[in-house]
Amino acid sequence: MAAERHSMSEKAKEPVVGPRSREMRFVLLPRFNMATLATMIEPLRIANYVSGEALYRWEFLTPDGGSVKASNMMELACYDLDHRIQPGATLDCVALLGSWGAERFFDNRLANWLRGHERHGVPLIGVEIGSYIFARAGLLTQRQATTHWSFFAGFAESFPNVDAREQMFTIDKQMMTCAGGLAGIDLVLHRIAATQDEELAAEIASQMLHHRRAEPHFAQRPLTGPTTPDVHPVIKRVSQILEDRIEDSISIPELCRQMKMPQRKLERLFSRHLGCTVIQFYRFVKLQYARTLLVSTSMDIREISVASGFNSMSYFSHCFAKTFGRKPSQYRLAWPEAETTPSWPGTMYALTHAAKAYRAEKSASRTE
Repeated sequence: MAAERHSMSEKAKEPVVGPRSREMRFVLLPRFNMATLATMIEPLRIANYVSGEALYRWEFLTPDGGSVKASNMMELACYDLDHRIQPGATLDCVALLGSWGAERFFDNRLANWLRGHERHGVPLIGVEIGSYIFARAGLLTQRQATTHWSFFAGFAESFPNVDAREQMFTIDKQMMTCAGGLAGIDLVLHRIAATQDEELAAEIASQMLHHRRAEPHFAQRPLTGPTTPDVHPVIKRVSQILEDRIEDSISIPELCRQMKMPQRKLERLFSRHLGCTVIQFYRFVKLQYARTLLVSTSMDIREISVASGFNSMSYFSHCFAKTFGRKPSQYRLAWPEAETTPSWPGTMYALTHAAKAYRAEKSASRTE
């Protein structure tokens, strides 16, 4: 009897399909980010749960139909672009998810399909590197847009007619873009608040333990450098200056004058907190910028060398190969087809930890 009452109780909680149902369609490209997809679906699922209604439905599409493999090797079965919307639902929006490889992907049929939805006033969301597809289709001309920070420099360089902004997400009329990752939660919550009500969005955030909802303009990342909260404020400020002065460069004496700090004191701070010199750190910031341009633009290597603040292309190539294990000419793809899993060697974490390990090794050898 108790089991029967429990079953009836559970049945009563099932959302009832009604005319208010909105369908969100996710168009997935190979190697899309599964975590981002999950963060965008969960607010919809919880909206149904807390409201007791089928407010939202969602479906997965891909240009040619069939299954699509994510970057974590999981696969999802998808409909093709001709699949009709479910009966009893209205189309809420279309989200295009693209990650590794999407910076070079283009499909005329997909572009025309997206343009058709744009002409009919359907809200469109370009997620992570999916923003590249929108830009190539002409959907972002003179509009605000963003992409994941690791590809942002290349995106801004490739599409000068786009108002590129490195932030969590953008909303420019019916065109939206999202940096990916956890920004997907915030963009979907923002839409739920706008199309349903703010109280529902707040309840969903509470259910997800997502207590700090990001606004569109929030920064995607901390300043260049270590991401630990206790990093020295001087290093934070220096990191920002160095990132702002990649192409035209800044000398270390000039940097010290701007910081109003003796060079020896600045060097001690970097050595103590990062395990490297200011010059090593600055070189690494430039190389990270160059790597982004290599994988996400069609600029030639000489142009990238200059844009990254290197006066000598041979020196640039030497530094790049030493840091990332490949020559610049071998690094034009972020995730080559021949590799089964993605890799991104030479992160800021790798730099600082390698430098600290080297220091510790030298110190140990001196005491022996």
